[in-house]
Amino acid sequence: MRWASALSRSPDVSRAFLEASEAIEKQLGGQRPQLLLAFLSAEHADGSHHLGRLAANRFPEALLAGCTGLGVIGDAREAEEGPALSLTGAALPGVERAGFHLEMTGLPDPDAGAPGWYELTGVSPQARPKILLLADPFTSDPLGLIQGLDAAYPGAPKFGGLASGGRSPGEHRLLLGDAVYRSGAVGIAFAGDVEVDTVIAQGCRPVGSPMLVARAREGVILEFDRGPPLQVLADLYGTLDARDRTLMQNSLFVGLDMHGERVQYDPGELLVRNIVGADQETGAIAVGASIEPMQVVQFVLRDAHTAEEDLRQLLERRRRAGAERPAGALLFSCTGRGSGLFGCADHDTALFEEKLGPVPLGGFFCNGEIGPVGGSTFLHGYTSAFALFRRARPRPAGDA
Repeated sequence: MRWASALSRSPDVSRAFLEASEAIEKQLGGQRPQLLLAFLSAEHADGSHHLGRLAANRFPEALLAGCTGLGVIGDAREAEEGPALSLTGAALPGVERAGFHLEMTGLPDPDAGAPGWYELTGVSPQARPKILLLADPFTSDPLGLIQGLDAAYPGAPKFGGLASGGRSPGEHRLLLGDAVYRSGAVGIAFAGDVEVDTVIAQGCRPVGSPMLVARAREGVILEFDRGPPLQVLADLYGTLDARDRTLMQNSLFVGLDMHGERVQYDPGELLVRNIVGADQETGAIAVGASIEPMQVVQFVLRDAHTAEEDLRQLLERRRRAGAERPAGALLFSCTGRGSGLFGCADHDTALFEEKLGPVPLGGFFCNGEIGPVGGSTFLHGYTSAFALFRRARPRPAGDA
């Protein structure tokens, strides 16, 4: 398995493809790619129909997929403004790739069960697929899509993001093979000699202590084991320093522990969700997720410093665990991150390289990031979701 990633800033899409493909070929050292992922800025949207033909002529064995983004990531660099095309190519011996396009009107009925999903994707659960998803935010139901795929393929990693850069339906582009779509979602199911590990950096840190939900109704927390939520928040406010008190006024979220069956609690695996309302009379708060009694909950804060430390700790944890360096990686980062949050370019990609070493890294800035937390897949915001590709079987001596 060998990966390569390149970035072209040419304003002409054909020229951009030529520049990036030449770099891909050089990095692959003569191996032919079976996968080609293209992420292109909005400036290249109108020329996106050329990419299928260009890719088929130059890399006839490669399955092409991709989408438009407000910014794109290639060669471990983040291009947030102006025309840009990112190409990520991979030689994948022993890996099967099945591409699919889904329109939301054609999704299986929730009562129909998993077989309808197997038919749509063309992949059986016995293949233990790893699924890349790229969806249009205007014309897709990403939550329904994710939940359906989770039910059909439990335990299979699902990762990706929502296209960005467009302001109305029809402005985004989704690429699959020689086709260009303006709606729905495209995906690739990988099977065979490949594993995909995920790192989901939600950019938050816990404040206060974890609590148990004593009473809840759907997305409303009525009472913690320590009292009404608004009273708990008032008590917490009094314990914070001036900086955190300021953050609490506009950067406060709720972190939900999604491992209800376990005894140990890990604040690094909280699912972060918005606080969407409060009731002064009852002291209840509403959050953007379903809540169950006895679920562990903790308040969290988000800012640039916290987002950096969160990603740093997650990458360091992976490195300390002695995990194999990935052959290639994809980054699906929120449009709210990047230089607008950190004040500098290439923040997350540079930190990734610092902690895990030089790895071919491509991706784009999303309207929502797809990745697992606690064994289930979610749509995130303000998150950097990494997908790390490696071989499933032990590598023979001398094999690249």
